[in-house]
Amino acid sequence: MLADRYVKIDYESYEDFIENCKIYTPQNFNFAFDVVDEIAKITPDKKAMIWCNSKCDEKTFTFNDIKIESSRAANFFKSLGIKKGDAVMLMLKRRYEYWYCIIALHKLGALVVPVTHLLTAKDIEYRVISANITTIIAAADKRIVDVINEAKKKLVELKILISVNGHSNGWLEYSKEVKNFPSIFERPVGIEATNIRDNFLLYFTSGTTGMPKMVCHDFAYPLGHIITARFWQNLSDLSIHLTVADTGWAKAAWGKIYGQWLCGACIFTYDYERFNSEDLIEKIIKYGVTSFCAPPTVYRHMIKENIFKYNFSKLEYAETAGEPLNPEVFYKFKKWTGIEIKEGFGQTETVAFAATFPWMRVKPGAIGKPSAGWDIDILDAENNPCKLRQEGRLVIKTNKQKPIGLFSEYYRNKNMTETFWKNGIYDTGDVAYRDEDGYIWFIGRSDDIIKSSGYKIGPFEVESVLMEHPCVLECAVTGVPDKDRGAVVKASIVLTKGYQPSLKLIMELQEHVKKITAPYKYPRIIEFVKKLPKTISGKIKRTEIRKSNSIIKLI
Repeated sequence: MLADRYVKIDYESYEDFIENCKIYTPQNFNFAFDVVDEIAKITPDKKAMIWCNSKCDEKTFTFNDIKIESSRAANFFKSLGIKKGDAVMLMLKRRYEYWYCIIALHKLGALVVPVTHLLTAKDIEYRVISANITTIIAAADKRIVDVINEAKKKLVELKILISVNGHSNGWLEYSKEVKNFPSIFERPVGIEATNIRDNFLLYFTSGTTGMPKMVCHDFAYPLGHIITARFWQNLSDLSIHLTVADTGWAKAAWGKIYGQWLCGACIFTYDYERFNSEDLIEKIIKYGVTSFCAPPTVYRHMIKENIFKYNFSKLEYAETAGEPLNPEVFYKFKKWTGIEIKEGFGQTETVAFAATFPWMRVKPGAIGKPSAGWDIDILDAENNPCKLRQEGRLVIKTNKQKPIGLFSEYYRNKNMTETFWKNGIYDTGDVAYRDEDGYIWFIGRSDDIIKSSGYKIGPFEVESVLMEHPCVLECAVTGVPDKDRGAVVKASIVLTKGYQPSLKLIMELQEHVKKITAPYKYPRIIEFVKKLPKTISGKIKRTEIRKSNSIIKLI
């Protein structure tokens, strides 16, 4: 694996890892040339990706294939005038052309802006104007094309539209154009060459208030994901890894390209339109996936299937991130597969800065311990370190050094950057505590914490108790404003097959929570819903639930 050029890859213990793991970051490092093209040079026939879709189409790509096709794409994009520093939006879902295009843009030194295909015209307008996006490369689905065309009417900045996997009027057709360009692209020199501190990748990440923030990473970012892939996902050059994520989300950068290819692993991509847990399980088994990473929501659906009837003999490792993992899900998955799910933790702004690493025993519900090179602390309101088991703000200290993989800035927003990152401390906005063994326990986003009658209640702790009841497929806990208590706990619940909403079931769930945890945490309001609002990567959108909570009156 090429990761060993940049870091020592084998350690005897977590303590050895923390003490001796130092990532080397060459000033001219460029992932496209120094990883993808380098592997293609050394082992051209090594598998880079196995791709299939729900229509039973499948393809296998070697690193040489990725090198050739990304070089063609780079020459094509260059002919259109795309150059170093230009912002280019990718809206490609899970199409395999995404990997050609993003590597090509890295070769050019462009600023890549991956986005979800669920954006509206208004969302696109905001992103194009905010980041001065000149080009959009998008899947040629009718809905996607229609919303982009609608947005373009108001966007003088947007010059180039390129469609992938189909033709659209007024758009350049990727497959028709790219075949006319050579398969060799020389590494730029001089002012067009990239530097490790140049802008590399830009993600729009939604907060609980205001418009989405623009998280900008530099060219060192892929090297930070060696921590994610090698030391959390435990990948090697023999691994076949699947991360469940759309390419428009940062989770794809965590699990579908950078760290995985630095480790020499083969990426498995399942391109589906509608999530079906049984289909996903069958693909994991059919294609011999050895390492699997998904949000807890996906695991919750998987364990509700008759998972014990499947043979997971090739699956060696399982990981989760994106939201806390309920212990109930952990134990059921382990019972049926023999595998302990390893939690990892981070943000769009980071790589995996805390995780349950291979040398550590798993504590279900804990996010693990800090990653090497990351100075993590939990502070109180006066910026003093919290005592053991005292809840506080989860922060990253950068006064000694900036960790590899931490974002550069909130793009074009100095005030926002300085609001969250000042005096050598980046405030993640999360609330957590540390136990006697150094494990970190996530409580919730600071905006998610419910304050009721003087008590602080973390949504995750109530959700974990509810998940133990057999009627609960998934749930989300939020606070509802209340004039007497400040707020009360509300649970939005999706029922397992065979259960029906009823007053009796509401009372049963309330008593269940009172019996297992502190009575003041029980949900005074329970609503049964057909589904919870989620991002395409499966993360629950509590902000949307909270918006509806403001009109609820407690009876």
